[in-house]
Amino acid sequence: MEPLKQRAAQLQIEFEETTQKLNLAQLESDLSQLNAQMAEPDFWQNTAKAQNISQQAGALARRLEPWQKLQLNLRDAGELIGLSEPGMEKELSEQLDQIESRLGELKKELRFSGPYDGHDVILNIYAGAGGTDAQDWAQMLERMYLRWAEKENLKAKVVDESAGEEAGIKSATIELAGGSYLYGKLAGEHGVHRLVRRSPFNSAGSRETSFAKVDVLPLINKSEGAQIDDKDLKIDVYRAGGHGGQSVNTTDSAVRVTHLPTGITVAIQNERSQLQNKETALSILRSRLAQLQMEQHAETLADIKGPSQSNEFGSQIRNYILDDRILKDLRTGYENHDPQKTLDGDLDPLIEAWLNHKH
Repeated sequence: MEPLKQRAAQLQIEFEETTQKLNLAQLESDLSQLNAQMAEPDFWQNTAKAQNISQQAGALARRLEPWQKLQLNLRDAGELIGLSEPGMEKELSEQLDQIESRLGELKKELRFSGPYDGHDVILNIYAGAGGTDAQDWAQMLERMYLRWAEKENLKAKVVDESAGEEAGIKSATIELAGGSYLYGKLAGEHGVHRLVRRSPFNSAGSRETSFAKVDVLPLINKSEGAQIDDKDLKIDVYRAGGHGGQSVNTTDSAVRVTHLPTGITVAIQNERSQLQNKETALSILRSRLAQLQMEQHAETLADIKGPSQSNEFGSQIRNYILDDRILKDLRTGYENHDPQKTLDGDLDPLIEAWLNHKH
C-alpha cells in the first residue's frame, strides 16, 4: 500500500497548492458572510440589493462546491488507503485516478479568473468591408456560433437581426446562456474575422476578401451592473420594419438607446412590445459599458471613453482562407487545414488555444 499512500499524499499537496492560489479559505469566508446577510430578518427590504447578494452567494457556492467535494473525496481516499487490506490496490488506484482527473479539470477552470468569465454572453456580429460577400460572411459566422451553441446544449436567442440587401445579414445580436464560463470561453472571439474565398456573388468567380466584426459582451443583469443615469440616455422610438421595408406591426415598438457620454447606440426591434425592446437594448448597453470599463481599466462609468473605431475593420484576429483550406489565428498561432469544420461549429480547439495563450 505504500505506493498508494505516497500517491495520495502527493495529490493532497497538489490540491493544497492549487487551492492556495484559488484562496479557497477566503472564498469560504466570503460565502459565510453573504449567507449571514441573507439570514437577517430585514434582508428583503431592499429587493435590488437582496437579489444582488443572492446572486453573488449562488455564484460563489457553485464555484466552491466542486472543490469542497474533491476535498472530501481526497480525505476519504486517504482514510480508505490507511485502513485497507491486501487485494484492494486496484480499486483504490482507480479511485485516485478519478481524483487526479477531476483535479486536472478543476485546475483548468482556474484560467477563468476574470470578473465576468462566468457570465452569459451577448454576441454582436457586423458585416464589414466587402459588400454582399461581407454580409454573407457575417451570416456564416452567425451560423458558426449557433452551431457551436447547439453542440454545447446552450440556450441561443437571436435578439435582433438586420438582413442584407441581396444576401446574408448586415448585423445580428445573439444571446447565449446556460453554459459554464461562457464569457471566459468566448472572449477570444472578440475582433475582426477575415474571409478569403472565390465569391459566389461574382460571375467571374474571382477571389474576394471580406471582413466581419464580432463583439463578445458579458451579459450584465440590472441588479449587478453599474447604474446608468437617465440623463445620460437618449431613447428614440420608431416603427419596426421587416424585410423589404414592410411594417411588422402597427405600433412604434422599435427602440434606439444612445448613451450620450460615449456615443454608444443600441437599437432593438425584434420584440412586439416597446417595453421588451427597451429592456433588451438597456441590457445590451449595460453589457457594452461593462466591457469597455474592463478594457479601459476605468473605475467608474464616468471614466469610460467611447469605443475606438480605428481597428473596426482590417486588423483581423483570424483568417479563414477557404480555397487553400487554411484557418489561422494571428494571436495564438493556432491553425488548421479544415476551416469548414470550424465554420460548422467546431470552436473548441480555437477556444483552448486562446485560453492557453492567455495563461
